[in-house]
Amino acid sequence: MKRIFLFIVTNLAVMLVINVTLRLLGVDKVLDASGAINFNSLLVMSLVVGFSGSIISLLMSKWMAKRSVNAQVISNPADPTERWLVDTVKRQAMAAQIGMPEVAIYEADDVNAFATGWNKNNALVAVSRGLLDNMSKDEVEAVLAHEISHVANGDMITLTLIQGVVNTFVFMFAKLFGIFVDRVLLKHDGRDGPGIGSFVAEMVAQLVLGVLASIIVMWFSRHREFRADAGGASLAGREKMIAALERLKMNHEQASLPKDMAASGISGGSAMKLFMTHPPLEERIAALRAAR
Repeated sequence: MKRIFLFIVTNLAVMLVINVTLRLLGVDKVLDASGAINFNSLLVMSLVVGFSGSIISLLMSKWMAKRSVNAQVISNPADPTERWLVDTVKRQAMAAQIGMPEVAIYEADDVNAFATGWNKNNALVAVSRGLLDNMSKDEVEAVLAHEISHVANGDMITLTLIQGVVNTFVFMFAKLFGIFVDRVLLKHDGRDGPGIGSFVAEMVAQLVLGVLASIIVMWFSRHREFRADAGGASLAGREKMIAALERLKMNHEQASLPKDMAASGISGGSAMKLFMTHPPLEERIAALRAAR
């Protein structure tokens, strides 16, 4: 969840910075001298802004992830646990035919782990201290295998492409909305360029459309968790993968909101589930049990 959240937030921030910079430099012209919309220019600009945001987010993903959780990369294992972690990731990476990722531990009580990186051979796998303290070695092995599968499947690259396409449409429709507000509501003919109303409307539309478009990204994120579970089961064994998910479910239930507050929780309603990065653990466990 941390990985996806950081990727999306960074992506939106980069998109806004690029858009504002283009506007300030005066190179965001999509209107010709008569005030008509140049759709070719609009499409090219939308592609540049849309994919720049997602690509920069991908390239920054390891750097951002390390600093957001203060992850400490294991250069020289200091104890048997660190040695076992590195050896397990190395063995799984070889089995998955990817380069050896960096292995890190970060101090947090929650039971969590993530993998990120801009390609299969330059990745990071990080686990929380809480995961090491609350799971058996077999369960940790399965979690590591799940994360290695994310890397081997190229999930971050695919996410980048999906986010780039989504960004492109968000930028284009926001730009058109800004022009609509400028022309229809503010009665500005656009011959001397868009007015301040267009800029404000465009920024608001980008934020709103960006949130709505994240539903598509979250759907892909949930879909790929099933693939990573299957990959984890292949690398570590299906029973270990199921046991790890059941342990996660147990920890989540122990840390869940009281019943009288459940409706206020982030997963309390079906609408909020559209923004979930992971499917319910019950569904993931059932999918593994049903696999042949």
